Amino acid sequence: MTEHDSQTRARRRQHHAADHSQTHTDARQRRLRADGGQPPVVVKIGGANAVDPEGAVDDIAALVESGREVVVVHGGSTAVDDTLERMDIEPTYVETPGGVTGRFTDEETMEVFAMVMAGKLNTELTTLFRNAGVDAVGLSGVDGGLLTGPRKSAVRVLEDGKKKIKRGDHSGKITDVNSDLLATLLADGYTPVVSVPMLGEDDDEVLPVNADADRSAAAVAGALGAELVVLTDVAGIYADPDDPETLIDSAATPEELESVKDAAEGFMTKKVMAATEALEGGAPAVHVGDANRDAPVSSALDGAGTTIKASALADNGEITQ
Repeated sequence: MTEHDSQTRARRRQHHAADHSQTHTDARQRRLRADGGQPPVVVKIGGANAVDPEGAVDDIAALVESGREVVVVHGGSTAVDDTLERMDIEPTYVETPGGVTGRFTDEETMEVFAMVMAGKLNTELTTLFRNAGVDAVGLSGVDGGLLTGPRKSAVRVLEDGKKKIKRGDHSGKITDVNSDLLATLLADGYTPVVSVPMLGEDDDEVLPVNADADRSAAAVAGALGAELVVLTDVAGIYADPDDPETLIDSAATPEELESVKDAAEGFMTKKVMAATEALEGGAPAVHVGDANRDAPVSSALDGAGTTIKASALADNGEITQ
């Protein structure tokens, strides 16, 4: 590939990214007009073994039947780990200096990740929705440049109390969502079922890379101005992570959001991070609820679980630290 070709491809990617960014506001306005002023819903279905997606599928089918527009984003880390172990590949997780634990995705793991997430799980979940009467369309973040951003080939990690750089990662940070594609599908009556990988930009080429499913759902919700429902295997966010009786019902002020952030531990840390990113991106509210309760999505929208409102952001649009 010549230098001219590389520069041309880079300009095309920048042009597409600018076009998609400009459509975000228009997409939100179209969604509100189409739904009588009611924003769409982005539902993140978790990938843990303890999460049964069928209740969410039936509930989403009812929402779609009632006229609500829904985009589904799903995880699947447990299935990826199970597949890696069957192939005698040890899953690798690392801790960032900020205390967040995430998957390290080398080239071999990336191949398995794409196979399981975009191939197996997305197909299975899309089939469940179609059997429930939903006109579902399965998409990966690569399709149509749905989820794009720079690839991260090196990550900062904390090992034995020391900060190090670990290279060879196949992950990325989503900086652009093709909301126009989603808006077109929703306007035509389809329900997108979205999975990572995302499309990672790496010098003069793009390639599929890993991205966190919660944060992917947050990016989609922000781009569409949609309410985000994050379904997990607990009732919501607990002030005491070991005590379900300490469920935090809502956070509507920066001080209450700070309390939520302080309470989040383990897997919930990324969900709170995703919630703040969704609100910063333009989502009016984020709901964290139990995937295994009756009508889990409708219940979360009605106030079950933990609701974090856009008013919890500081006045300058940033989260208080």
